[in-house]
Amino acid sequence: MTALSRLAASAALSFAVAGAASAAELRLSHQWSTGDVRHKVAQMVADEVAAANVDLEIKIFPSGSLFKALEQYNPLSRGRLDMTVLPLSYAGGQRPAYNLTLMPGLVKNHDHAARLVNSPFMDELEKIMAEDDVMVLVHGYLAGGFGSIEGCIAKPEDVQGKQIRAAGKSFEQMLAEAGASITSLASSEIYNAMQTGVLNAAMTSSESFASFRLYEQVKCYTPPADIALWFMYQPLLMNKTAFEALTPEQQAALRAAAEKAEAFYLAEAKLADDAATQTFRDAGVEIAEMTQADFDAWLAVAKRSSFPSFVDSAPDGQRLLDLALAVE
Repeated sequence: MTALSRLAASAALSFAVAGAASAAELRLSHQWSTGDVRHKVAQMVADEVAAANVDLEIKIFPSGSLFKALEQYNPLSRGRLDMTVLPLSYAGGQRPAYNLTLMPGLVKNHDHAARLVNSPFMDELEKIMAEDDVMVLVHGYLAGGFGSIEGCIAKPEDVQGKQIRAAGKSFEQMLAEAGASITSLASSEIYNAMQTGVLNAAMTSSESFASFRLYEQVKCYTPPADIALWFMYQPLLMNKTAFEALTPEQQAALRAAAEKAEAFYLAEAKLADDAATQTFRDAGVEIAEMTQADFDAWLAVAKRSSFPSFVDSAPDGQRLLDLALAVE
């Protein structure tokens, strides 16, 4: 063997070893703290895969330490990131159809959300994801509600004249149609905005209501219960090519881990709502309840604001909206 041949063989071996090492380790990025349920879902998948002993490691980068919150979908779709836990609506700018995953009135409660992820509607979204070389490993929705420093919010009339922070463009459109003034800011800024009078009310997730101690500011809290208005789809996604490059044993281990994590995610999402409600009740905050009539009234407002805006912005928007609304 000539020196050149030996060098080429050495380079090929080095490439093969590097490729094998890369295939055996997957990088998972997300924006959440390690105490958050979304991190726990990711950690469960990583732990279950490790326990399967299939020569596959999932390395988790929490708290936006690898990619910023809004900058994860593109790296995932381009193969620069293997996995992420991401609110899919964050990629609504690239794929307007994803905005349906944060749309008022489409999800009534967690059990309804579970039916939605097993419906033709989700099948269509997954087809769109596949076009971006993205696939879903773990489905999951988280719920949220209203908090107000003056009066309770359950029906559309309750937001008239209020300065309110919403979560997502579609919710801002709906609330503005109902007579509210909209202030856009991060959930981490709600506390100070209420304290200084910039905000009268806010919508955000149950976990954010509790973790940002908003019970110290609000007088009335409308949590998600049997009927809720705000649900956000936040799945664990994976680059499709990266998945297909794994061995059959590694793929099976990931699928089994994902199935277990999805059941855990649903149970924990329900518990998070109950825990937040109890925290507010213990703090002396009045707890309001949204009725079916209230939900129907909000849905009517959304149908003349958020829904038409979505249909105009998304290819095949009306068909996708109809598929989502068809899920009972």
